[in-house]
Amino acid sequence: MSQLFSKKNRDVLFTPLGMNNPVTVQVLGICSALAVTAKLEPAIVMGLSVTIITAFSNVVISLLRKTIPNRIRIIVQLVVVAALVTIVSEVLKAFAYDVSVQLSVYVGLIITNCILMGRLEAFAMQAAPWPSFLDGIGNGLGYAKILIIVAFFRELLGSGTLLGFNILNYEPLQHIGYANNGLMLMPPMALILVACIIWYQRAKHKELIEN
Repeated sequence: MSQLFSKKNRDVLFTPLGMNNPVTVQVLGICSALAVTAKLEPAIVMGLSVTIITAFSNVVISLLRKTIPNRIRIIVQLVVVAALVTIVSEVLKAFAYDVSVQLSVYVGLIITNCILMGRLEAFAMQAAPWPSFLDGIGNGLGYAKILIIVAFFRELLGSGTLLGFNILNYEPLQHIGYANNGLMLMPPMALILVACIIWYQRAKHKELIEN
């Protein structure tokens, strides 16, 4: 058990949550951050979906890595990811249909998510299944973390709600002049919020600026 959660494996799992976050440090997966963060619920579902797909595609590719011819490795990776995306998409349609409608084509576009392909190529093709699984979980949760933060502020300040519950749309607030900011629901605000997170992270960790 101690070997399963050795310092090296813990670093693989936890580093993407902060110092090597795939969105704010590696600047990957930005497109979906713009598209699915107008509301918190689809952002959570999208983050969990990417986490599951990244983790299990990493495991599958790691298990097959010694048998995959180098010239067709990208095709094999895409087939594995596409199969997992299809399964996740069907599960969402069966158990969370409203959310799957909100996510629309973006679940299918997980196939082309640069975080997934990057981890398969950079990590799973060279590592054992367990570290690959941890790497997938870590990078997926790092991605989900940013989506949830952005969606929290966009829905709260743009719609005055969170997960469908009314938070700010009350008469006392409106009487003192508060109004929901419609700009928060527009895609450029997602990019601005991500930029603010990047600024905060680099201000807190000066070593990231040198890199």
